[in-house]
Formats: sequence, C-alpha cells, structure tokens
Amino acid sequence: MGYFSPKHWQFPAAERTTHAVEPVAGSRLSKPLTLAAMSLGFGVVQLDVTIVNTALSSIGASLGGGLSELQWVVSAYTIAFAALILTAGALGDRLGAKRIFMAGFAGFTAASLACALAPTSPVLIASRAAQGVGAAILVPNALALLNHAYPDAKERGRAVGLWLAGASAALTAGPPAGGALIALVGWRSIFLVNLPIGLAGLWLTWRYAADTPRTSRELDLPGQAAAIGALGTLAAALIEGGRVGWSDPRVIAAFGVVVILTALFLVQEWRAEQPMLPLSLFAHPVFARTTLVGLLINIPFYGLIFVFSLYFQEVNGLSPLATGMAFVPMMGLVLPVNLVAPRLTERFGAPAVIASGALLSAAGCLALLGVERGTSYWAVCPQLLAMSAGLALCVPPLTSALLGSVEKSRSGVAAGVLNSSRQTGSVLGVALFGSLLGKENAFLFGLRAALIISALLLVCAAAAIATGARAGSAQSAHGRP
Repeated sequence: MGYFSPKHWQFPAAERTTHAVEPVAGSRLSKPLTLAAMSLGFGVVQLDVTIVNTALSSIGASLGGGLSELQWVVSAYTIAFAALILTAGALGDRLGAKRIFMAGFAGFTAASLACALAPTSPVLIASRAAQGVGAAILVPNALALLNHAYPDAKERGRAVGLWLAGASAALTAGPPAGGALIALVGWRSIFLVNLPIGLAGLWLTWRYAADTPRTSRELDLPGQAAAIGALGTLAAALIEGGRVGWSDPRVIAAFGVVVILTALFLVQEWRAEQPMLPLSLFAHPVFARTTLVGLLINIPFYGLIFVFSLYFQEVNGLSPLATGMAFVPMMGLVLPVNLVAPRLTERFGAPAVIASGALLSAAGCLALLGVERGTSYWAVCPQLLAMSAGLALCVPPLTSALLGSVEKSRSGVAAGVLNSSRQTGSVLGVALFGSLLGKENAFLFGLRAALIISALLLVCAAAAIATGARAGSAQSAHGRP
C-alpha cells in the first residue's frame, strides 16, 4: 500500500542550510538512475514486508519454535521500522541523505545475509530487527534524494509516482516470488535475493545520486529510546500474553512498563526543543484523526495477512508456492485502486472515500467469518479482494488530507508520522492476532476473533473520519476556522 502522496510531498526547505553540494558528473542518466536506485531501496523494503509471510511454516519446521517465534520473525522487522523512521529522516538531514541511505542499504543487505545464514530462531529474529533498522533508514532518505534530484515539482511528482508504483509491484511480487523460491531452493533464498538488489542499489547511489545539503537538526535520542522501548514491550506483552496467559504477572508487568515508557516519551516530546514527534501537530483535528485512522486500518491489513498465511499452510495444507499465489489478486489490486482513489476523492471528498473504503474492508472481514478447515480458496478470494480494495482506497486520500493539514515546511515530518503510525499498526496486528491463534479448532476460533476485531477497528476508523467531517462542516457553518 502506498506510503505517501506524490502530489503533496514537500520537504522542509526552511530547515535546510545553503551548503554547496557537488553535482554528480554531468550525466544525462543521473536522474533516472537515481530514481532506479531509490526504487530498489523502497522496493526491497516492501518486498520483505510480504515475502516472509509465505515462509513462516518452512521457517518453523526448519528452526523449531512455536507461533510466538514466528510472530517475532515478522514483528522484529516492523518494530524497528516503525520506531526508527522519524529519527532516520532527521539523521539524513544532519549528515547528508546519500551517506545515510547508503549506510542503510549496506546494513539491510548485510542483515539479509545474516537472516539467510541464521542457525536458530533467536539469530533470525535479531537479524530481522537489523533489517528493520535498514528499512527505516532507506524510506525517508530515498525521498530526500529524489526531492534533491528532481527540483521541478512536476518532474518530482512523476518520479515519486514511479517510486511508489515500483514499491507496490514489489509488495505484490513478494508472496509468489517467496513461494517459488522456497519450492525451488528453500526458505533461506528469500533473504539471499536481497543481496544482488542491495549491491546494485549501492552502486547506482554511489555513482549517480547527488547528496543533499546538511542541517544542524538535533537528534531526539531520549525520545527515540522511549519509543523503541514502548513499542517493543507492547509487542512482547501481546505475543507472550497469547502464549502464557493474560493474567501472567510478567505480561501484566510488561503492560505496566508500556504505560510508563509511553508517559516518558510524551513528556520528552513535550519538553524537547527539536522533538522526534512534534506533539503540536496533533492540535489540528484532521492530522490527529488521519494519524489514528492510519494506525487502525493497518492492524487488520497486516495482521490478517499473517493469520491467513498460516491458515492456508497450517490448516488447509497449501504449499508455500500456492500460498504465495493466493495473495497475488489481493496484493495486485492495491496499485490500481490507489490510482483510482484520488479521482474519487476529487468528486466525493476525502472523508467519504476513506469511510467507504474502511466499511468495504469491514464487510469483507465479516463475510469471512464462515471460513472452515478445507474451505475453498475461491470461496474466500472475493472477501479478501474486498478487504484489500477498501484499504487501498483509504491510503491516498488519507495521506493527502494529513499533509494538507500542516504547513508545507512540516510535511516531511507529518508524512513520517503517518508512516510510523501505519507501521505501528502492522506490529500490533501481527502481535495481537497471532496471540489469538491456537491449534486446529482453536486456530479457527482465533481467526474468527481476529476478523471480528478487524471489522470493529475498521468501523471505528470510518466513524472517526465521518465524525470529523461533520464537525468541520459545523464549524464552517458557524464561521469558525
């Protein structure tokens, strides 16, 4: 699903300094090859969001461990991604986006090799977390380098559109590519495929990308530490709660730690001169509501991908390749719906399109409640398509509305906040829904519970947007801004 809206993306030029930047040797190919490098960076990030799901059963059979270990294989990546993306963008501003982007790409590639060679589940989980760090670095700095390479607004819009399209293609290709690689070579090959991509991206960046100017922007390290601690502990509490029981003292203590760390994070962000997350942004109701909706819609999307990956393989006995192919229609629908959504938004307004998309997805979730062991794929495919189409319909107007609620000089931070909230939703979806699953009939009970929770969250998202739209109309009618 698309991360940012190319039409509205602007970077905080007011924070930039005027240091001269040496241009890349005057090659006519520098712009398109910079775009190619940035697309490889974002593409490999998106590829690893979905490709791993097809390998879960194979990883479990090879390395041992239970469901909680498989949840951590997915969640370790998204925790690091969600928690670090705002700081990674600030680091690129401070030290130069090219240098940081290349460091992130090198780290991601090295971590992919470590994943492929992992002898145990703990080593694989740690390597996945390292991949997530690289992913967090790649996304915001790729956009910064594209912004620098394409100073003309129209050219930049087209370039970012192609960048997003490439990422959507990678997201779609992940499941079938993973299934084919597992069938032919084994699950370790899904990580080895990142090596040639990483080497090509590094070379293209080094050779053709021009670095960005640097700023004196400070890093909010205390806030960053609290954010990582709170999100990681919350995921651990949800995952372990499903394994050892919600009344276990360790689980209760973990939730208490989450509350404390979250409070410390908010205090730090309120007091910091240059906070990682400017709380003043949430004073605008549109920004606050769209950020909340971004969180709510990603919990069902990625949580149910995790659940249905296990359902197809563990309950219905599909091969990794067949499981990968089962997700192709669902993922393939994302890009065309993303492209249609802006036109619908122009005609009906962002609130109506977002609410309609959320309700369509909720209907798809509820229509899946009859799923049983042995249910035909073709009996669940239409519902999965409805869920995917609805969520894809939400993202472009959601991003556009959020960016339109802040000054252009703060749109970079705003987009980072939305992306972070959506990745946090991914973490919570996998952790929460995975904790509901059990063996055989208990698995189906947990799957249905996940579908009901998803539908409720999506209805809440639609209500939040619709309520906000009515409140805005009422304010306008009374002459208030």
